[in-house]
Amino acid sequence: MDDFYTEVPRALIATARDHAPDAVFASHCHARGQFAYAARGAISVFTPHGNWLVPPQRACWVPARLAHGMRMHGAVTMHNVFIDDDAVATAGLPRHCQVLDASPLLRQLLQQAVTVDALYVGQSRAGRLMALLLDEIAAMAPLPLSAPLPQEPRLARLCTQLLQQPSQNISVDAMAAQAGMSRRTFTRLFRAQTGLGFAQWRQQACLLAAITRLAGGQAVTRIALDLGYASPSAFTAAFRRVLGQAPSGYLD
Repeated sequence: MDDFYTEVPRALIATARDHAPDAVFASHCHARGQFAYAARGAISVFTPHGNWLVPPQRACWVPARLAHGMRMHGAVTMHNVFIDDDAVATAGLPRHCQVLDASPLLRQLLQQAVTVDALYVGQSRAGRLMALLLDEIAAMAPLPLSAPLPQEPRLARLCTQLLQQPSQNISVDAMAAQAGMSRRTFTRLFRAQTGLGFAQWRQQACLLAAITRLAGGQAVTRIALDLGYASPSAFTAAFRRVLGQAPSGYLD
């Protein structure tokens, strides 16, 4: 990832890059906050605090100086907006990683922003466009497409394993037993360290995997059964309840 923008005296710098399927970027960080929009394809983002999944035409906010890695799912076109600390503070952007929705207006602004010269004039059309872009980024709603990782070593190990092979069939009791904890201790510690109950975390881990597979062209029925749902309709209902759309149309 290019950090040429670090020395550019502008609050926002927008870039567009194409990435090959399965391209991986090892852990790195940026001097500015990164708004990474998946114009095409899907992107996984990894930090020491958890995993995030960016579906097509959605985005992820990565704060400045946060170590993160990325993996591309399918051929990816990524539009990045690198935002300096002053603009981040002015816009009230979060201090933690977050997947964000992208309004039709934001998508159009991004298409224009990546064509703007890095040294745009502040009081010009380009400058006003970039100012509006910042306002629209700040207005975007967060999406529940993350699986926070606990810091407790036993829980972190089990959660990492579950992210690699997610399933709705893994029970609280099974996880507690593998962690060597009572059910009560496990549920209390899990919520304290992730902010989620285990059932909700498990569901989000399954949804991250489902979206990745949908982006790869897999059928809904196969995804539902592989992830341990009782039926494709049960999977569709869970997907719609969390993300507001059926899986068949989510990536359109």
